[in-house]
Amino acid sequence: MRHVLRAFALVLLMVAVASSCTTDGSDDRPVVRVGTEGTYPPFSFHDPDSKQLTGYDIDVIKAVAKQAGWRLEFVETQFDAIFAALQAKRIDVIANQVSINPEREGKYGLSSAYTYSHGVIVVKKGTKGITSLADLKGRTTAQSTTSNWSAVAKKAGAKVEGVEGFAQAAALVSQGRVDAIVNDNIAVLDYLNTTGSDKIEIAGNAGDEVSKQALAFRKGDPRLEEADRALQELRADGTLTKISQKYFKADVSAANDGTVDVSGGRKGKSDADTVKDAAWPMLRGLLKATIPITIISFAIGLALAVAAALARLSGKLLLSGIARTYVSIIRGTPLLVQLFIVFYGLPEIGIDLAPWPAAILALSLNVGGYAAEIVRSAILSVPRGQFEAASTIGMGYWQTMRRIVFPQAARIAVPPLSNTLISLVKDTSLLSVVLVTELFREAVYAASAAQIFMPLYTVAALYYWIVCAGLSLVQGRLETRLNRFVAS
Repeated sequence: MRHVLRAFALVLLMVAVASSCTTDGSDDRPVVRVGTEGTYPPFSFHDPDSKQLTGYDIDVIKAVAKQAGWRLEFVETQFDAIFAALQAKRIDVIANQVSINPEREGKYGLSSAYTYSHGVIVVKKGTKGITSLADLKGRTTAQSTTSNWSAVAKKAGAKVEGVEGFAQAAALVSQGRVDAIVNDNIAVLDYLNTTGSDKIEIAGNAGDEVSKQALAFRKGDPRLEEADRALQELRADGTLTKISQKYFKADVSAANDGTVDVSGGRKGKSDADTVKDAAWPMLRGLLKATIPITIISFAIGLALAVAAALARLSGKLLLSGIARTYVSIIRGTPLLVQLFIVFYGLPEIGIDLAPWPAAILALSLNVGGYAAEIVRSAILSVPRGQFEAASTIGMGYWQTMRRIVFPQAARIAVPPLSNTLISLVKDTSLLSVVLVTELFREAVYAASAAQIFMPLYTVAALYYWIVCAGLSLVQGRLETRLNRFVAS
């Protein structure tokens, strides 16, 4: 029992240390955390040259913050997780083309509209028979599942396939995997202008209704009133119009006819230049997040695995029962669900962990659950006679485990534990949902800004493969060293 408690104490200590970061208090302006995708050009994306977060929505919220006296911190995540982040108080406001509708008005505090746009239907070039919402009945569309356009497509009778962003949806349409997309006319025109794609086209309007976009706060947040006042002032002094003209050569901050001009804006690069520019940010994400989180999570997870394995082997029913339940829960639920529970669920009961500690805790618990059975089976594989021989020479239980059993069990456990470690490296690609910018998230940023996928995702895959191949070499060397414990 003492060793189990020590293992869990180690987890809590690591989490506490990782959570203990402080911010510079020299700026006394209130901090407002802004949730945005960073992968939705021209509204929120990373500039291919400077790598800085930019876009129409980013400029608008910066202007609002200047007027309201806020200091902004941008938090980037997938759109499908952005409202969960707002409810869990991970962010304070969403600046990401949040469409105004009755459901959102009832659940969130929405500002006055700062964008007016029109929905369009996008199909593969040359597709016949889809020109209106009525034609989508029984068809399949690709949408971000929490977007307003997803609701429009469902209402029209379409089957919706969830995607992270428009670029992925466009790829599915051009490949013929889905029939259409319903989306904002501005985003579609920007995509066509940037990529020069002739594989998809606008087939028609998604009805005559004008879509209005707003900033989204939690209900009752006093900063909503500050934002509304700022937007009113920015509208009156022409700032919103100026920002709009910068990106669209039209004023989308007021009701309009849907005509925008995004030509001459973002320039597409060659695939080679795009990969060259993105290679370092991806490597930085690997070195600063993927590898450190993997090492820490595996170390803590292995400690939990040993504790759980020993608890299961103990003769105490309570300890054994706790260990069995832990292993069953971890092995019976997806890692993605575990990440959401730790990061978005725990704050509802007062446990609010920062992104890194949350990621480490979820991954450590996951590793511990799977590795516990590996450790247990390795211990059981040591012949019972080894215990008896140690007992005859006066060794106690823990001395026997440390000097006799663990060295032999380690040799047996190394291959499956290595597989667990390699899987953990790849599992870190899910961490963008808890606001950790790792290797794969950097690849997504670059791909969304440049609207190309194959070269960038291939480079990301290469980085993962190099790390995993290196771990396989280390595994071989470790197995060779542990062979000395085998009787010849």
